[in-house]
Amino acid sequence: MKELSELMGYRPNIKVVDATLRDGGLVNDFFFPDDFAKALYEANVKAGVDYMEFGYRADKTMFDVDKFGPSKFCDEDYLRSVVGDNDTDLKIAIMADVGRCDYKKDIIDKKDSAVDLVRVATYISTMPSAIDMIEDAANKGYETSCNIMAISNAQESDVKIALDALGQSPVDVIYIVDSYGSLYPEQIARIADLYLEAGEKYGKKIGIHAHNNQQMAFANTIEAVGDGVNFLDATYAEMGRGAGNCGMELLLGFLRNPKYNVYPVLKFIQEHITPLKESGVTWGYDLQYLLTGVLNQHPRTAIQFTKENRKDYAEFYKEIVVQD
Repeated sequence: MKELSELMGYRPNIKVVDATLRDGGLVNDFFFPDDFAKALYEANVKAGVDYMEFGYRADKTMFDVDKFGPSKFCDEDYLRSVVGDNDTDLKIAIMADVGRCDYKKDIIDKKDSAVDLVRVATYISTMPSAIDMIEDAANKGYETSCNIMAISNAQESDVKIALDALGQSPVDVIYIVDSYGSLYPEQIARIADLYLEAGEKYGKKIGIHAHNNQQMAFANTIEAVGDGVNFLDATYAEMGRGAGNCGMELLLGFLRNPKYNVYPVLKFIQEHITPLKESGVTWGYDLQYLLTGVLNQHPRTAIQFTKENRKDYAEFYKEIVVQD
């Protein structure tokens, strides 16, 4: 049984990371209203959030800049237009996807950047490239983290090898990522034990990034908190790819840390997220995402189902069961 203090006590080493612009940007190709990013930044500062992830540092030779909003690329000029000199306690993060970022050129030295944390996203199969990216970012002066995606499809032996490799790298934080929203708290507990063991061995912090396909994102996140995981990803109103993520308003309401304030989060949701939903931007739990989560599949088929405004859930189930 977990120590009650792990769940109910004030843990100053917990860090909350807002991923709304990055994971949320996946549902609207990062085309947010002009004042959205600035208002979100100010809300995070007032709420006491520790890190704000602005989006990807994507390679412009791979992605058409006219087809995506600025958070797809997170140019320094764009970041500075929002945060200025960022004379606050909030740290700025970006994500660099293995194979989708020209990191040696596009990630400049930390002393010239608004960014504090570079989050590297990888599958276990691309871990050597991820470690090279981590080493590059660390050498340039950044904090670094690594999101090992689709962990629910990985063999434990492979996970252990990946954790050992990351442990010997300069990475600061290693993330448990439930990419398909297929995991339950009992599974998170076992996975967290595995990650925390490696974290203790190598002096690394552990984080969690959860998806809400089975309405488990918040439950899995607070399970991880109870297990000793300290870096916690969340998004405002659960905005994120497909079924979305752990809700920031849920997480801050749960944490017993006096530095966090849920009121600015609620105000931002009221003034910016609700109008976004009313304009037709779609995300959040629905049956199609439940089904891909139950079957431990990538949600791409459910995302397409949603785009086509389909409601034939039983037929969709037959389609993906055959595919599975």
